[in-house]
Amino acid sequence: MNEMESREWQKWLTSLGRDLRVEKGTYLFQEGEKAGDLYYIQSGKIQISKMDMDGRELALRICSEGDLIGELTLFCPGARYMLTAKVLEDSVVSAIPRERLEQELANNPTLAIELMKWMSLHFRKTQTKFRDLILHGKKGALYSTLIRLCNSYGVMKEDGILIDVPLTNQELANFCGTAREVVNRMLGDLRKKGVISVEKGKICVHNLQYLRDEIACEGCPPELCRID
Repeated sequence: MNEMESREWQKWLTSLGRDLRVEKGTYLFQEGEKAGDLYYIQSGKIQISKMDMDGRELALRICSEGDLIGELTLFCPGARYMLTAKVLEDSVVSAIPRERLEQELANNPTLAIELMKWMSLHFRKTQTKFRDLILHGKKGALYSTLIRLCNSYGVMKEDGILIDVPLTNQELANFCGTAREVVNRMLGDLRKKGVISVEKGKICVHNLQYLRDEIACEGCPPELCRID
């Protein structure tokens, strides 16, 4: 989607909904609830995750400005949310009634195609994340998560790439589908090797190539190798 199409897309989505301010730590929606709205994020960060029956969490995405969430409920009669959306920082979203968006898409083929392109990109991102989880084990899941965080939120510094979003070890573990203790141990090993450092809750990656080599990185396009 080019810049002009992106602006048109954003303007169109915000015109359909009502603006909501949501506070850090609250939930936009939770898995199993009846799906009434989709949400377009104007500002802030919102985490999308899946819970299992034991209450364990698998974090899938950190969404931010320009993202649409709740999209898996479109054109599904009696739809319920399949995922949970937790607000990571104070955010502003446009809440768009699902039925209204469906009507608009049915009457506007151009925008329907743009939505299909956007959803296709996110499905491909999700497939690569599950590939890393399944094929590379816990270490591969953590290393690929760090690489994705660098691509999404990395800020270049003299000594490496600062991941400019604070994440606890438990939150990192949720992205890897493993226990916090396992992530603690692996991060400790990376610190000893000088691959990463941690300051004020933020990770700085000093040797990104090490992480790539350890998981036999396939060199996915930057638009796929992201956490958002």
